[in-house]
Amino acid sequence: MLNFIWCGMVLLSVVCALCTGRLGELSTALLEGSQQAVELSLFLLGSMCAWLGFLKIAEESGLSRLLAQAMAPVTGRLFPEYKGDESIQGKISLNLSANLLGLGNAATPLGLAAMGEMAQKNPSPDTPTQGMILFVAINTASLQLLPVNMAAMRQSCGSAAPFSILPQVWITSAASLAVCVLCCKLLERRSLWPRYCLLYTSDAA
Repeated sequence: MLNFIWCGMVLLSVVCALCTGRLGELSTALLEGSQQAVELSLFLLGSMCAWLGFLKIAEESGLSRLLAQAMAPVTGRLFPEYKGDESIQGKISLNLSANLLGLGNAATPLGLAAMGEMAQKNPSPDTPTQGMILFVAINTASLQLLPVNMAAMRQSCGSAAPFSILPQVWITSAASLAVCVLCCKLLERRSLWPRYCLLYTSDAA
């Protein structure tokens, strides 16, 4: 479905450019966008390497285990199927901590590492587990106590008070997170769960 949407957007932009006589501007935007995409990929690659290295250090030093134990009351209730797995709980805890600080680039490799280990423990590889879907939902609507990346972007654009958005960020992120967790937990307890898994699998494909 996403492939059809992206193809439709590309075709629509070409048609609009032809109709308005702005095909040259479209070509320029295409080249600039490609260059920015490569630069962003290289930036994210370095960030992911750095934070995956941090994850390895945290595992070897026992930091992830300590963090998992500290956040066990929360993660154990949200992800009961992984309650006894300190490795997965540690990766989940590190990911949630990075999201709380608004470090999206740091949370991404940590989340991928946690999701990869969940997939290895999944008895049905073609169907995501309840914990995997809930984890994706929590990352999508992450609660941010200190949106560092957003504040940095605001400051780079000339904002005199980059952290003035904190109350709004707290309210909106907490509300979206509560809705996502509530919907997932309600679907887990109803007969809608098999249909939800089928829909999620189809969207991911």
